[in-house]
Amino acid sequence: MMEHEPAVFVVDDDPAVLDALEELIDSVGLSVKSFSSAQAFLEAYDPDQPGCLILDIRMPGMDGLELQQRLKGEGIDIPIIFLSGHADVPIAVRAVQAGAFDFVEKPFREQSLLDSIKRAITLHQELRRRRSNRDMVLARLASLTDREREVLDLVIEGKTSKAIANELDRSHKTIDQHRAKILEKMQAENVASLVRMVLDVKPT
Repeated sequence: MMEHEPAVFVVDDDPAVLDALEELIDSVGLSVKSFSSAQAFLEAYDPDQPGCLILDIRMPGMDGLELQQRLKGEGIDIPIIFLSGHADVPIAVRAVQAGAFDFVEKPFREQSLLDSIKRAITLHQELRRRRSNRDMVLARLASLTDREREVLDLVIEGKTSKAIANELDRSHKTIDQHRAKILEKMQAENVASLVRMVLDVKPT
């Protein structure tokens, strides 16, 4: 599957702010898509698109905080940079505590905002890469037979082939064959990488 190019989404009800942000973001070669309302953004946003969201806190209709909660409720993890007036800083701090990536006070310093955008995009690409890896590992785990899964669980516990053979009442050779098949199916170079791979996708 081809990876989408990252984009910066801007949601603000002030046309002058939208124009200024479009010009700024475009000037550093990033794709930018702007919306005058949270609803318009929701209707157009493709969750497969990596990037970040620059979001005004105070807007008519659905405000920035409500959009943040809506995205969170739908499991959409795009990093959000809130734009806030001075009086909105306490609200912006709460937004960050609720999972927002950053907040930038108006009037903002252009370089500070661009730096935050770049960090947010990098974070989102990393989150998506991890999620893709997780899905791949889970698919490989699903391909294991019940017996292979049983052997794998004991390998993860740190047990030797001999100990696993005794516990499952199987020959040492049979367990070694299972281990080899598990490594092959999981596409792991060795037992250490296999253990790391499985522990990374285990629920905490």
